Amino acid sequence: MRAFKAYDIRGVYGKDLNPEIIYKIGFFLPRVISMKKVLVGRDIRISSNEAFEALSNGFTDAGVEVADAGLTTTPMIYWGTGKYDFDASIMITASHNPKEHNGLKVSSKGVLPVGYDNGLSDVEKMVENEKVEITARKGTVTSFDFHQDYLDFLSQYKDDYSDLNIVVDCSNGMATLFTKQLLGNNVHSINCTADGTFPGHEPNPLEPENQVQIKKAVLDNKADIGVFYDGDADRVMFIDEKGHFVSPDLMIALLGHYFFDMKKERGTVVHDIRTSKAVAEYLKKHWDTEVAIWRVGRAYGATKLRELDGVFGGELAGHYYFRDFYYSDSGIMASLIFLDILKQFKKEGKTFSQLISEISEYANTGEVNFKIEHKQQAMDVVKDYFFENEYPEQFYDFDGYRLEFENWWFNIRPSNTEPYLRFLAEAKTDALLQQKTAVIYSILKKFE
Repeated sequence: MRAFKAYDIRGVYGKDLNPEIIYKIGFFLPRVISMKKVLVGRDIRISSNEAFEALSNGFTDAGVEVADAGLTTTPMIYWGTGKYDFDASIMITASHNPKEHNGLKVSSKGVLPVGYDNGLSDVEKMVENEKVEITARKGTVTSFDFHQDYLDFLSQYKDDYSDLNIVVDCSNGMATLFTKQLLGNNVHSINCTADGTFPGHEPNPLEPENQVQIKKAVLDNKADIGVFYDGDADRVMFIDEKGHFVSPDLMIALLGHYFFDMKKERGTVVHDIRTSKAVAEYLKKHWDTEVAIWRVGRAYGATKLRELDGVFGGELAGHYYFRDFYYSDSGIMASLIFLDILKQFKKEGKTFSQLISEISEYANTGEVNFKIEHKQQAMDVVKDYFFENEYPEQFYDFDGYRLEFENWWFNIRPSNTEPYLRFLAEAKTDALLQQKTAVIYSILKKFE
């Protein structure tokens, strides 16, 4: 089924995902994840209420008690799952996808991510092949409002930001539930009214066309920083005072100033296979920190952070994971911590762009997509070329390949859902980057 992805269930509502399918997911999921009581939240999308009704009917027909959290952020559901010890949880959201989409993010007890490899594939088979046989005992749906408790939790990371000039773009999504209370009234807010039609722009901060408004607002207001959430607020991205988008992976390095300097913690940091080499170099230079590279996606990143009992982690896509947040990701918690860091450095006379310039020493291609059907074959040809001609210092063979050399590196990985190979490279100079990517692009062009 098209809606079942590597990390969650997601698709065009009414086409890939509909009330009948969602009902069956609710009915069969308890056979895969043992549960008596499940926490369910939802975003502001037009289809979310209907999806909630179908999902809760499936759960109750399976004899499961449903705790209805109402409108929430995705991280709020993660936190509630752990805090109140639910057997499982579902967040109804399509995250950063367009308004026509919706989906389900699934966690089991202890806020463990449930992806295709550890449960969703079994649910998919049941939805496709098994008949619904309603249990004699039906479950019930009960309202469970913990917004204030969650706000109280987030508030411990909040400082006085009156010295900072901040622009916030909520993407008309679920960050609107908390930003005013946490950031105060002195911020410049855009698209901070919840609206499931996303009138301001699509709720994906990574797309350049969605960054236009916040970049302009930062420059117009001479702001120190722009804070930009996605639709369900599990991701956050930033604009510097010059109106430039900051690559989210570089922000992972800055987290060291909070956890290792301000909080005096020590421990491992996890980042995804696409993250700039500059991040590990910065963390090791300042704090001699152990850094682990792992696969893309919460189902993998959060699990690896838990396995290593790491302090924090992050991804190129703007997810930031925290040990103190059940090893899960929270865009709002991350933004508060970054604002705390920026506030301290502003006192020392440093701007946001200056902070970032001290981390990044590489020319970067950004993530480039190649439409290729024979993805594994193309990846292998690229890998074999460099093993034969320029042997790498480091080689990682999960989530595609990452090859590291003295002055440059690249990652090539297959999309889980589309006929694309995703490529990213960095080098110490623009000239070296152009030289190396020209070789790789010439190989890949033969497979397009």
